[in-house]
Amino acid sequence: MFTLAEVASLNDIQPTYRILKPWWDVFMDYLAVVMLMVAIFAGTMQLTKDQVVCLPVLQSTVNSKAQASTSGKADFTTVEATTGQGEAASMRTVSFGSAPAVTPDIPLSRATSSQYQPTESGQELKKEQKDSSGRKTNLDFQQYVFINQMCYHLALPWYSKYFPYLVLIHTIILIVSSNFWFKYPKTCSKIEHFVSILGKCFESPWTTKALSETACEDSEENKQRLTGAPSLPKYVSTSSDEGSPSATTPMITKSGFKFSADKPMIEVPSVTILDKKDGEQAKALFEKVRKFRAHVEDSDLIYKLYVGQTVIKTVKFIFILGYTANFVNTISFEHICNPKVEHLIGYTQFECTHNMAYMLKKLLISYISLICVYGFICLYTLFWLFRIPLKEYSFEKVREESSFSDIPDVKNDFAFLLHMVDQYDQLYSKRFGVFLSEVSENKLREISLNHEWTFEKLRQHVSRNAQDKQELHLFMLSGVPDAVFDLTDLDVLKLELIPEAKIPAKISQMTNLQELHLCHCPAKVEQTAFSFLRDHLRCLHVKFTDVAEIPAWVYLLKNLRELYLIGNLNSENNKMIGLESLRELRHLKILHVKSNLTKIPPNITDVAPHLTKLVIHNDGTKLVVLNSLKKMTNVAELELQSCELERIPHAIFSLSNLQELDLKSNSIRTIEEIISFQHLKRLTCLKLWHNKIVNIPSSITHIKNLESLYLSNNKLESLPAAVFSLQKLRCLDVSYNSILLIPVEIGLLQNLQHFHITGNKIDVLPKQLFKCVKLRTLSLGQNCITSIPDKISQLLQLTHLELKGNCLDRLPATLGQCQLLRKSGLVVEDHLFDALPSEVKEVLNQDTSIPFANGI
Repeated sequence: MFTLAEVASLNDIQPTYRILKPWWDVFMDYLAVVMLMVAIFAGTMQLTKDQVVCLPVLQSTVNSKAQASTSGKADFTTVEATTGQGEAASMRTVSFGSAPAVTPDIPLSRATSSQYQPTESGQELKKEQKDSSGRKTNLDFQQYVFINQMCYHLALPWYSKYFPYLVLIHTIILIVSSNFWFKYPKTCSKIEHFVSILGKCFESPWTTKALSETACEDSEENKQRLTGAPSLPKYVSTSSDEGSPSATTPMITKSGFKFSADKPMIEVPSVTILDKKDGEQAKALFEKVRKFRAHVEDSDLIYKLYVGQTVIKTVKFIFILGYTANFVNTISFEHICNPKVEHLIGYTQFECTHNMAYMLKKLLISYISLICVYGFICLYTLFWLFRIPLKEYSFEKVREESSFSDIPDVKNDFAFLLHMVDQYDQLYSKRFGVFLSEVSENKLREISLNHEWTFEKLRQHVSRNAQDKQELHLFMLSGVPDAVFDLTDLDVLKLELIPEAKIPAKISQMTNLQELHLCHCPAKVEQTAFSFLRDHLRCLHVKFTDVAEIPAWVYLLKNLRELYLIGNLNSENNKMIGLESLRELRHLKILHVKSNLTKIPPNITDVAPHLTKLVIHNDGTKLVVLNSLKKMTNVAELELQSCELERIPHAIFSLSNLQELDLKSNSIRTIEEIISFQHLKRLTCLKLWHNKIVNIPSSITHIKNLESLYLSNNKLESLPAAVFSLQKLRCLDVSYNSILLIPVEIGLLQNLQHFHITGNKIDVLPKQLFKCVKLRTLSLGQNCITSIPDKISQLLQLTHLELKGNCLDRLPATLGQCQLLRKSGLVVEDHLFDALPSEVKEVLNQDTSIPFANGI
């Protein structure tokens, strides 16, 4: 017995797949049910009713004698007889072997004892016939049952016996063929997933909201068109012909759901309110649809399986119709049977009636009619399958009706499933198309984003950077919240990992914005927004993975002063560094490129006359071609870091306006070319740190105007006297080398303010060091110094003193005479500081809150 709950659960199975069953499949299912009922009805009749009824054929005496004289000569005879009513019918006589003739009107007991019996007189026979109402057969009931069973198997045609079972088997095969694609493991999983997603998309509140807003927009536009009232502008861009700098510049032509370039955008109030829960469900549906599409569009297994099962049903129909037509006439009411059991019964021939023949023949004709209808539907299905390309599906009609112009066309199994859904109701495809539209998804994200990131929340994330500017950093959001553009006092805006970032016209409200960071964020801008950025933006940072991610509008910001490009610019893509070239950046002063260049891109030379600072961080890739540097005559600062340079490039010596050169983290071993720097009269800062330099040539003395020299992290073992002839030197950094001593010539550097010699092998400090009375920073840490002379008190401007990591036993008490030195600027072990006299510690600890106490 089935419980009510189990029956209810079975009833829920069918509606799940009904949207994938077109009318012909549904009709064929009903036909299969009717055929199944025919089979069951016919089979039930055969099981419950008598199969055949047979009576012996009583022949005349003459015929009996004729048969007796010819007994044993014939093995098989076919006889034609007429019914009592005179109707002609084909009689089938079956005889096996030969047997002695038995007189039909003699009882079986007497026939077995003697083959021939004396004939009675004619008077007695007439009397007997007169008394009886029919011919006496002398057969009992068991003999009739026996004959009926034998003649059922011998005389009845096989199709009359097995017709119900054949119908049952054929119907089961047709039912299985019709529903196989729902059960096959490779297809049912996709179908179940598709049906589940389709139902959720159909019932999603976001679908209703999107379509309702589209309808509202259409009605508003029609109203505006009819009344002639001016449309309300929504901060959008116009087409490229209406003020766009270039036809190839990727600007946002519309925002929202309307994309027609010749129609104005209408600000439409929200028709429905989408709560947070519905929004999250809709976003999950977009992700499911995206993954399902990627999974299903790569094959056409469902389509092939459906075509295959339809072909099987068509072939099955032709087969059933072909052989059934041949056997329809074999179902007859009367049959002649010769069971050859005369020795048991005494009769040779029997006439049998198949009492179900009439009903079976009617059922067979009905079955043939059903099969014909079934076959015509199969042929129509094949016509539908091959009439149009079902492995392609276009949402053209949906795009026209709903204005979702970006709904993509689909293919393979995805397209076939949608074609099947259209046979049920095309509204499903229309509502499902909403979740294939990227604009619809972006609109949903925008609504959710604006709901979460309010003006108050964004204000809490605004901070002050090192330049004391108001900065907002947005990281890994689905878009840029609208409330951002209400922060009119913002100076710096950082957008990181926001793939769908869009900058609307509202950015024109941010009059203080001068610096923009796009980190893996290929932002799109509207025309009005671009015009604002072109006129107001001064500094732009772009971090990317591939050069193609750099927005094209970046190269059109004619008032840009600083441009930072960080990403992959390999040799194949170098030519793409200047879409529209960089020549439009006529006011560009600083160009910072952190990449893996093998040569300086030629497009950079387009802005060479304007550049004052060029920075190339090459991440270890060898920079080979540097001839382009000669054209950058106005460059004042040049940094070539991690470029695997082995010598100082000769092209640098042509930069007559160069003031600062940084060759950090290269493979420079010798700097003999340094003599050529004497032609660079304005060079004041030379940074050769983090290289492999082993000695400093004496020709360095020719760089008369040098004020800063950085040689840290090299392989120097000594400092030549020529270094100390640079009278203008204010900063000398030789940290982390292998220098053994500080030359006494250091006292000549009267303008020296910062001296760094940390991480060497110094053990003694020369007294001449303390003649550099302008020293403010003195870094002596991580050496082998055993004592600090008392003359350190002469360094009255000293604010930072590093002594940690030496072999000191004590600190001189004269440290207290360094008027600007405070504890925060003294880097030394705690026990050495604690050993100082209390009055010295008191001097070092006082006024720690004033700015210059921190070494500033």
